[in-house]
Amino acid sequence: MMQPPDDFDPPVGAAIDLASGLRRIVAPNPSPMTYRGTNTYLVGTRELAVIDPGPDSAAHLEAILAALGPGQSISHILVTHTHLDHSPLARPLSERTGAPVLAYGGPEAGRSAVMQALANSGLAGGGEGIDHGFLPDRTVADGETIAGDGWTLEVIHTPGHLGNHIALAWEDICFTADHVMGWASSLVSPPDGDLTDFMAACARLRARDWRRFHPGHGAPVDAPAARLDWLIEHRMGREAAILDALADGAATARLLAERIYTDTPRALLPAAERNVFAHLVDLYGKDRIRPIGELAADATFERLG
Repeated sequence: MMQPPDDFDPPVGAAIDLASGLRRIVAPNPSPMTYRGTNTYLVGTRELAVIDPGPDSAAHLEAILAALGPGQSISHILVTHTHLDHSPLARPLSERTGAPVLAYGGPEAGRSAVMQALANSGLAGGGEGIDHGFLPDRTVADGETIAGDGWTLEVIHTPGHLGNHIALAWEDICFTADHVMGWASSLVSPPDGDLTDFMAACARLRARDWRRFHPGHGAPVDAPAARLDWLIEHRMGREAAILDALADGAATARLLAERIYTDTPRALLPAAERNVFAHLVDLYGKDRIRPIGELAADATFERLG
């Protein structure tokens, strides 16, 4: 995690204008993992799309509804992924507005084969909070265009943080949810998160020319290419650090996290351990390392070559 900037402190529950036809409402769920809270976006001027309605919060539901002006209504509810800070309010908002809920799929949609195998073996998530009961009214596909009243959004499947994670392109602006944020690097925690998929999605976003990213938490990212370069380099640096540590002998993900994340508060070390394990699975897939025994979160890994 990066040290969050001090200049992003928007009023919680207020609809803030970001551009013509775009407003942001920050949900009342600040935490070390969500920063100031989840960003809910309202796109359009009459019939609106709501991107990431947010956590199960009656106050946030009322804030979204209060943001509707005369002649405005909600026509689409879009969920970028099914973590508890992004998706639970979708159904209550749909019930109040009649708008359908659109998403890539349920909690296990988009999960890679290796992560599915880990889940089948009994590996559970690391406490990030999956919305297990989430079910969209309609699933969307990679490359699909969602059109509304005066707005169009393109679906970009960006698995990694979660298998069902999507970004949404609005011309040269992209709503990147938790895949790309300015205040922190994205958490990738197996079996729900997959680093191999995450890096491929970063490369895919990097191949396009973006003007601005609007993330799921924190301020807009006004240098998208540079931010993606940083994320890729950051991950490659973690990979190098893990390989260097394994050159000194076999180790578990926990031991590697303690050695590498020396500036991380102890309360966040379990998340760091999950990040390390994501790297270890990725490196195993590249034939750079191997587990001693079965592939598992508590396995001991050794470097090859």
